[in-house]
Amino acid sequence: MNMKFPKIRKSTELFGAICGGLLISLPAISQAVAQESTSKINPCPKIFYEEPHNNQIVVPQGCPPNALTQRQRQAAQGVVPVPATPSQDQRKLGVGGETPEPGVRLPRPASGDQTQQPIPEGGSTNQPPQTPIATITLANGKVTIRFVNDTAANIIYQVIGDTAPRSLEGKSDVILQDLNAPVTVTFQRPDGGQLIVTPQPSSEPGSLEVKFNEATDAAQGRSALRIERNGSVFLN
Repeated sequence: MNMKFPKIRKSTELFGAICGGLLISLPAISQAVAQESTSKINPCPKIFYEEPHNNQIVVPQGCPPNALTQRQRQAAQGVVPVPATPSQDQRKLGVGGETPEPGVRLPRPASGDQTQQPIPEGGSTNQPPQTPIATITLANGKVTIRFVNDTAANIIYQVIGDTAPRSLEGKSDVILQDLNAPVTVTFQRPDGGQLIVTPQPSSEPGSLEVKFNEATDAAQGRSALRIERNGSVFLN
C-alpha cells in the first residue's frame, strides 16, 4: 500500500506539468494564428482598381495608384494629363494624332498671338482673288448648263452633290436643268487627255453653254467649273 502512493503522486505531478505547459502555450498559439490571419489581408484589393471605386477611392500608400490617386498626385505636382485624342486647343498648338506621354505639360501660346484665319477657297491669303471667266444672270437662284463635247473621246462629268458620275460621248451634248447655285461640276477624259473648256453665257437667263475641246498642252487643261450665287463662273 505504501509503495503505490509514490506512484500515484508521480503520476499526478506529471499530469499537472502537462496541463501547465498547455496553459502557457495557448496565448502564444493564439497570437501566432492572429498574426498569420492578419498577414493574409490584402492591403491593395482589386476592387480599388474597378469602377466606380477606381475614380472614387484613394488607395493606401504603398499600393499602385488607381485613376483617382494618379490624378490627385498629378494635380499636386501641377501636371496636366494629356488625352490620347487631341482636343481643339491642342490641335491649334500643333498636337497631331500621336499618343502623347502621360503627364506632359502643355505649352501656352504667347500673349498677343492671333488665331490664323482659314485660307479662302481657291488659293492662299497671298494670292489675288480669281477673276471669273464669265458672268451670267441666274433665274431664281437656278442655272441650266448645256455641255457640248466637240472631242472624239468620252468625257466623265459630275455635278457635286446632285448627280453621280456620268458619261458624255464624243461629238454629243447634254443639258442639265434647274441646278441650284452655287454649282460645282467636275469633268475628265478616261484616257487621261486634257480638255480646253470654254463657257459661253446664253441669251436665256440662267443658262450657260460649256464647250469641250482637246488640249495639246497640259497647262491648258481644266477639270472643274463653278458657278457662284452671284452668277460668276470660274474654271480650275
